[in-house]
Amino acid sequence: MKDIIRQGLNKWEVWISLAAVVAIALHFLLIGTAFSDFPLLGVMIAGGVPLLIQIASKLLKGDFGADLMAIVALITAGILGEYLAGVLIVIMLSGGQALEFYAMRKASSVLRALSERMASIAHRKKGSGTEDIALAEIAIGDEIIIHPHETAPVDGIVIEGHGSMDESYLTGEPYHVTKATGSPVLSGAINGDAVLMIRAEKLAIDSRYAQIMSVMQDAEQKRPTIRRLGDQIGAIFAPLALIVALGTWYFTGDSLRFLAVLVVATPCPLLIAIPITLISAISMAAKRGIIIKDPTVLERLPTCRTAIFDKTGTLTYGKPEVTDVIPAKGFDGDDILRWAASLEQYSKHPLAGAILAAADKKNLALLVASAVSEKSGQGLTGTVDGHDITVTSRNKFLAVHPDMNNHLPETAAGLECLILMDGTYAATLRLRDAPRSDGKPFIEHLAPMHQFHKVMIVSGDRESEVKYLADLLGIHDMHASQSPEQKVAIVRAETARAPTLYVGDGINDAPALASATVGIAFGQHSSVTAEAAGAVIMENSLVKVDEMMHISISMRRIVLQSALGGMALSLVAMGFAAGGFITPVAGALLQEVIDVLAIVNALRMTWQKRIEADIGG
Repeated sequence: MKDIIRQGLNKWEVWISLAAVVAIALHFLLIGTAFSDFPLLGVMIAGGVPLLIQIASKLLKGDFGADLMAIVALITAGILGEYLAGVLIVIMLSGGQALEFYAMRKASSVLRALSERMASIAHRKKGSGTEDIALAEIAIGDEIIIHPHETAPVDGIVIEGHGSMDESYLTGEPYHVTKATGSPVLSGAINGDAVLMIRAEKLAIDSRYAQIMSVMQDAEQKRPTIRRLGDQIGAIFAPLALIVALGTWYFTGDSLRFLAVLVVATPCPLLIAIPITLISAISMAAKRGIIIKDPTVLERLPTCRTAIFDKTGTLTYGKPEVTDVIPAKGFDGDDILRWAASLEQYSKHPLAGAILAAADKKNLALLVASAVSEKSGQGLTGTVDGHDITVTSRNKFLAVHPDMNNHLPETAAGLECLILMDGTYAATLRLRDAPRSDGKPFIEHLAPMHQFHKVMIVSGDRESEVKYLADLLGIHDMHASQSPEQKVAIVRAETARAPTLYVGDGINDAPALASATVGIAFGQHSSVTAEAAGAVIMENSLVKVDEMMHISISMRRIVLQSALGGMALSLVAMGFAAGGFITPVAGALLQEVIDVLAIVNALRMTWQKRIEADIGG
């Protein structure tokens, strides 16, 4: 009910802003007639009275901010007959509140996106056929059929079928996971091209996906909130202006001086400069491929002192690549790669694409393979160029040939597969998810250029992979094999110590993104991640993160210049008004000049053509 009321108020503020614009137009059309001020008066009453009630509610709570001075200024404008200035104050006040409401409303959209991803029904085996049932009807032990490209409705064990599933949003791994009889399946995982039958091991409410939804909801509820910068500055300026105005009236007994001080103290530079600069910053970011979902991230980002990164798809490209071909004695590396790729072109294994890409990069012509077989637990086999070629793993090979352990290269971080020719060990292929080319310079510049005191990797990937990348980038604080719940715990602990920036990619990052002071998501592969994050980088590039940092710094600097500069001029004008040198009418005109200066300064971001980032694209 409270959210419905807030939505209603938000719509009312939008309508008041539109009505104010229409009133200003009518005022100019009616100039020279006795009715020119009527539209302005109507908007001041229709918009001012409800706003006055809202501000009175804030005052009862001890909230003395810029809104208070705006209402005082609105009343003063009415007393002085400065109706146009009063309507402008109504526009800035109602428009600013509407923008704040829109920027902070996140929890419902995130949960809705999570719910939409999950299947609403499951296919349960019944006799020789199937029946569609609601997720809540699934019982432990039920046999559930998952069709190609469907989402697993519940945690379970594969009892029939062979294929692969995309679990990247849960585990952080960039690869599809092969599924065969006995393999575990996580709810929310997306099935590949084969039909799988699983036995439900948990109720839907207790499954992995439901747990993530629960964590997501909790993270959104605990997401830190920030007062508008205008409120923070206005909390100091408003009482000061009122004291000066009342003091002037008390010592001079001149009510006109009191009114003049209030008019020149109207915080229009504060009310106008902040939303204009904010919108300009959002527009500039959009032109750079950075979508600002929550405008408050532009205020918070310069305050962050701890940077936390997911690994897969964030510090790496999220695609495995062949890094080494290590042939056994008497074998040629290119020949081995050609044989393996010729066989892998018939495979749906997640690493097949990486091997094919490596062969293509070397312009190796593929050969025709025959008798191709990929049975569960036996690797990939086939005949290529008259030779029996097998692609298998180290463990499977040593299980049959334990005496060959000393003839294999040492294990290394990342993935590997062994190639056999006619049953003889021929080579080892090593694969790795390649780090981003802009990763190291970006990480190295965070401390000196943006005052980050701590940089961390928090990943669901295996420890060897995370450590390798951390060493490569010079990051000393790393956490591997972390579940979404563990990520949230780490982010919350760090946020309690200092403001945090979290950069991630994948639904598994959504709770952590929502828990950090600022969350930035790469790409739009997941609507959940995009909604949970304060900003979405459309082009997966750390250079764009740096550009966003500079946009936020520039925005904050211009806001302070406009707001503080405008108020400084107002303070000087207040002094002259208190001394009787400025009449209320002249004060209103002078305040309009100060407003124009604040607006022009706030518009500088719109005119800015480029961002001076620290690292190149």
